[in-house]
Amino acid sequence: MKPSQIGPALLAVAAAGSLLAACGGGGGSATAKSGAPKSSAAADAVTIANFAFSPATITVKRGAKVTVTNNDSTAHTATADNGTSFDTGDIDPSSSKTFTVSKPGTYAYHCTIHPFMHGKLVVQ
Repeated sequence: MKPSQIGPALLAVAAAGSLLAACGGGGGSATAKSGAPKSSAAADAVTIANFAFSPATITVKRGAKVTVTNNDSTAHTATADNGTSFDTGDIDPSSSKTFTVSKPGTYAYHCTIHPFMHGKLVVQ
């Protein structure tokens, strides 16, 4: 590369980096009950699509906020099988809800509206 081309090339690289940084999730906090997810860690997110939780098993650190986003055309829930550890309540299509589990352990969960939907949350 010629010396006269270095300046424009660096400018292009810097501009691309700025665009990519702007697309990142930022460091925002998760929403308390509903709305668009703002979790800073994609690993702390569950998506519902095609009547299934994804990932089927999620591992998070104790105290992490877990955001469940419903990408289906009908309402769903994410409810701990034990009935007490967490329950998002109904999550409407294109909506999210967030919960926190503080006690380490493995929690099986399901959708109370569609009981054939199952997932597992591991809290470390």
